[in-house]
Amino acid sequence: MNNKATQLLSKLNEQLNFTDLEIDDPILRSESAINIIVNSIEKLKLIFEKEKSKSQEIEIDFFKNIKPKFTSKLIYYNAIYKIETKKPHGGERIIKKYLNNELEKLKRYFDNNLDFYKYYRTGSNYLDHKYFTRGKFDIKLTLDSFYFEADRTFSTSHDFKVAKIMAHDLIQVYLEDKLLMMENREPKEKSQVNPKVKQNWTGAKVALIELLYALHTEGVFNNGTSDLKDIAEYFESIFNVNLGQYHRAFLEIRMRKSDQTKFLNALKEKLVKRMENTDDLL
Repeated sequence: MNNKATQLLSKLNEQLNFTDLEIDDPILRSESAINIIVNSIEKLKLIFEKEKSKSQEIEIDFFKNIKPKFTSKLIYYNAIYKIETKKPHGGERIIKKYLNNELEKLKRYFDNNLDFYKYYRTGSNYLDHKYFTRGKFDIKLTLDSFYFEADRTFSTSHDFKVAKIMAHDLIQVYLEDKLLMMENREPKEKSQVNPKVKQNWTGAKVALIELLYALHTEGVFNNGTSDLKDIAEYFESIFNVNLGQYHRAFLEIRMRKSDQTKFLNALKEKLVKRMENTDDLL
């Protein structure tokens, strides 16, 4: 089941990445994404239903680690759709207030579910048998009302909460990016360096984002004082690439089950091989 679900998630991510690149309008983009995700979740449900062996361990893994990766995307795009369609008409001050209010809603949900946030973020598992198995719920464990309306054969008391935690990370990034764009409308002064041959980034954007975060974390620019946003804009300028919502891409990288630093590992491996072949250094 894991392999089929992983393939389905990979295909879903490809479709959503294509949608993000092709559709600029956030409302239309969200509408398209929601349709794609709903279809994907229906396929995921079929995969789950066809699984003959559903031990408690398999069930917990599915509802804690697999299903939320799909439903979190649905929550995210649905939230963006609502945020954009309800956005008030007015000046910058009104829009900023609106976006900050949306951030405040996320904080309130965090505050109201702090115990579960801590449980999930610390990788705890001692209550997994209550949180992530079907047909078992404890009203004292702060349930979302959504659970009582959900399909009990394809839901547990807390898989939706995990999905909301993951989605809220992305929604926060979206809102903060919007606010940053409003605060930095002034055009940046372009670099005076004009190399003879322009170097365009032709690798995967996610690889450059992985490198971006690694370099920022190491503090190699301006003695570690440079903001991530400034470095990202510099990369976009010199490599002629649009990194888009790189915060969101980093969250996707962080959620990889294995080989989180895939690009950096490949760089190291190939550089070591080159060093071993002295002819390549001449």
